[in-house]
Parts: sequence; structure tokens; C-alpha cells
Amino acid sequence: MMTHWISRLTDLLAPRPCAVCGRRLTPEESTLCMDCLLRLPFTNFEHTPFDNAMARLFWGQLPMEKAAALFYHTPHSPAAQVIYDLKYHSRPQYGRQLGVLTGRRFLPTGFFDGMDAIVAVPLAPARQRERGYNQSDAIVEGLCRATGLPSLARAVVRTGFTASQTQQQSRQERMENVEGAFRLRRPDHVAGRHLLLVDDVVTTGATMLAVGKALQEAGNVKFSLLSLGFTQPL
Repeated sequence: MMTHWISRLTDLLAPRPCAVCGRRLTPEESTLCMDCLLRLPFTNFEHTPFDNAMARLFWGQLPMEKAAALFYHTPHSPAAQVIYDLKYHSRPQYGRQLGVLTGRRFLPTGFFDGMDAIVAVPLAPARQRERGYNQSDAIVEGLCRATGLPSLARAVVRTGFTASQTQQQSRQERMENVEGAFRLRRPDHVAGRHLLLVDDVVTTGATMLAVGKALQEAGNVKFSLLSLGFTQPL
């Protein structure tokens, strides 16, 4: 009861805007108002996690179990603006809150069943220092809160600074851009486990594939994949 009133007082003194439309959020809302949340272009991949457009990107390339994204990502759309603010406008709370939302939405479908731990796609150290955080870490924090799964922090690290994947046009260019960019640090924490890899947006799958291949070096690893956004192939 006390927490409820503290939350209402905080919202009164420091109103929170919706990340899409800017409308004042109610104490029961987080990141998005109910109207904007209902208008999100949800993929519903959590209901078909073994066979969907995102999963097919990784067939035959990783020992993959499931794949899902929360919504379809279209550049310059309202949903894309939330991702942009998360990454570039110092809004890590958006990642945490959307991670919680995703976890709660996916849990009833059994999406997380059988998974042992969550791994965030790492940023290059220079880029993380520039932003002050890794947006995927923020998403994972929310997912852990919603699901109870542990996070494997720094199980894999990014070894160098590469050009942004958004600047690469083709899947081949994106794969070449991240080739050898990740290194396994803690094989004893990874071997024999079912890991959930998490990133903010999946477009060609090149980054997640590179991270997965680095983690595979531990031996007997299988993967499921999750992102907030998924860019539909043209």
C-alpha cells in the first residue's frame, strides 16, 4: 500500500511521458501508454518460436531452439523511436521496462521453458563508455526480473570496435563486419547449457550469429534468441 502511494506521489511530482506520444503515463503504465502499447506491431512469434521469419535466419547455422521478437521494427516508426532513444538518448530504463513487458508477455506461452541463463549481446568497450551502458544489458535486466532466469554477465566480450551494423547494407557485409568481433571468456559457465541470447534489434542476424559462434567454443551449447525489434526482410 505504501509503495503504491509513493509511486503516485512520484508521478505527481515528476510526471513520466510516454516514449512514443509523450502523453503523461499513469502509475500503472511504464514506457508506453496503453494506447501506444496496443498499437505496437507485435510479431506474436512467441506463439510459433520454432518456425518464424526470425528463426529461419539461423536455421542450419546455430544449434538453435527458439527465436522471437516483441515487435516488427521499421525505421522511423513510433516503435523504432523507442529503440533509438534507448540506444542513443540515455534511456536505459526503456530497456529494463520493455524487458519486463516482454518477459511477462512471453511467459504464459512457455517460451522460456528449458532455458538456463540469459546472455546479452555485448557492446565494444569504447561504445559502452560513450553511452554509459549497454542497451542489451538493460533489456536482460528486465527479462531476469520477469522470468527469474540468471544473467551470464561477460560470458562473452566484444574484442574490438567495428562500424555500426546499421551502416552495412547486405547480410554479407554485416557478417564480415562482426567476424571475429567476440571472444568467449567463461567457458565453464557456458558449456552444456541452453542460453537465451538477447539484442535490441535483429535485422540479418549477423551479430547474434557471431556471438553464438563464440559461445559454441565452450562445447555442447544450444541457443534461443530474443530481441525487442525484428526487421522484416524485403
